[in-house]
Amino acid sequence: MVDSARHRRLRRPNSLVVVFCAAGSLLVLFVAWPLLSTILATSPALLWATLTDPEVLASLWLTFYASALATGVALVTGVPLAYLLARYEFPGKGLVTGLIDLPVIIPHTAAGVALLMVFGRQAPLGRLGSAVGLHFTEDVAGIVVAMLFVSLPFLVNTARETFALIDPELERVAWVLGASPWQAFRYVILPLAWRGILAGALMAWARGISEFGAVVILAYHPQVIPVLVYERFAGFGLSAALPVAVILILAALVTLTTLRALLGRQHAALQSWD
Repeated sequence: MVDSARHRRLRRPNSLVVVFCAAGSLLVLFVAWPLLSTILATSPALLWATLTDPEVLASLWLTFYASALATGVALVTGVPLAYLLARYEFPGKGLVTGLIDLPVIIPHTAAGVALLMVFGRQAPLGRLGSAVGLHFTEDVAGIVVAMLFVSLPFLVNTARETFALIDPELERVAWVLGASPWQAFRYVILPLAWRGILAGALMAWARGISEFGAVVILAYHPQVIPVLVYERFAGFGLSAALPVAVILILAALVTLTTLRALLGRQHAALQSWD
């Protein structure tokens, strides 16, 4: 009863809540206003005509497909790295952590140039890939590489924080009871960490969808939606780019809302099972 009364007291509006609500509302308005203005500026007829444009459909599919591939690679490589960063101390750990964070800080056009130095036609991995029929410039592989570079920090950092919140003693108990390190990770750590890993994968996937700078330098063609928006804006003006931008905003909004709803249902199911 005391905790309930205290909770109710904390919910009552006071000067702190009012000021914070005002500040938060300004930030929400700052995000929502441009998006709503963009959506409302496009007529349904023009939006439908753009949505049925084969070039737009192909670009939209490529954007989501390439970002999903990049997220898959990030999961396979980033989750093990996040576990090591959360659980172990080793020489150069600070350097590794800084390198993982670096793609968030550097301009993504600079990231595209850096990737071109490694994956370009005359670069080491570019030549190696060409020898086996894998091309990074002007190809889907280059788009995936660019998306992976800029989105990997979101997955690694979220998964690392999730692993760090799990009591290491649970893992040690599993070892004492005879579980191998692989079994302890599979049956103890992953069931506790999967929501954080999924949240990081979701952020990485969304970040890949929105990437422009690194993609446009490493693999201008085939065009993902952000590049298509830029090309239509540069070539034909705002009116040509506007409906494509609306489609990207709506597609991202619907997909993210659906995924978050599914995640919430799974969480609720686990709680009811417990």
